[in-house]
Amino acid sequence: MTLKNKLGITNSSELARAEEKISKKKAAELFESGYLDSLVSGTFKALSEIHRCLFSEIYDFAGELRTENISKGNFRFAPAMYLKAAVESVEKMPQSSFDEIVEKYVEMNVAHPFREGNGRSMRIWLDLMLKSSLGKVVDWSLVDKNDYLLAMERSPIKDIEIKLVLKNALTDKVNDREMYMKGIDYSYFYEGYSLYKTSELIKKAVLAWDPNFTKLTATERKELEEAENDPEYINHEDINWD
Repeated sequence: MTLKNKLGITNSSELARAEEKISKKKAAELFESGYLDSLVSGTFKALSEIHRCLFSEIYDFAGELRTENISKGNFRFAPAMYLKAAVESVEKMPQSSFDEIVEKYVEMNVAHPFREGNGRSMRIWLDLMLKSSLGKVVDWSLVDKNDYLLAMERSPIKDIEIKLVLKNALTDKVNDREMYMKGIDYSYFYEGYSLYKTSELIKKAVLAWDPNFTKLTATERKELEEAENDPEYINHEDINWD
C-alpha cells in the first residue's frame, strides 16, 4: 500500500524514487545552510525539524508524531497512545558520553515517532548529538549494513552490539562535507534507497540554477567541469548564489 503523499503518486516504486531524490537534496541543504548545527541536539524538536526538512515536500505528516501503531517484523514500536510520553522520556535522557548517546538513540528508535522516515532522520539526529557532545560523528561508510541492522534489531534487549559497531566507525571529521554526503547515501542504503548519489543531486541543482554558465565564475565553472568527470562536491560557500 502506497502512503498518501503530496505528489499524488500511487505507485510504490515511483514514490520511493521521488522520496529518495527529494529528501536527499533536502538532507544536503540541511548541512549546506548551517541549519542543522543551529538545532539543539538530543531534543525531539531537533529530530522533528530534521524530519520536517527531509519530508515536508512529500508527506503532510512530516515532523509530526504518528497517530498509527506501527511494527517491523515481530517488533511493535511504542503505541501511538503513549508516544508523546515516550518521546518526552527519551528527550530527558543524558547525552554526555558515547554510551549515553547511543542508549538515547536506541530508545528513540524504539519509540519510532514518525509514520515513515524514522531511521534516516534519527541517524542525522544521532550524529548531531555525537558532534555537539563529543566532537565526533559516525563514518557510515565503515558501518556494514547487515551488522548495523542486526545490531539495531537486538538493541532494545542488548545494546552492546550497536555500541561496538558505531564506536569502531567514529571520526573527528565533524564538518567534512564529503563525510556528511556519503553518510546520507549509506544511511539511505540501509533502508533500500540507493538510486541517487547525494553529491550528484547537488551538482544537478547547480546546473538547473545556471544551465548556461552565465552566473558561475571561471573558477566555479572549472569545479563543475571537474565534478562531471569525478563526482566531487561543489562547495556551497564557493559559489555566489545571488
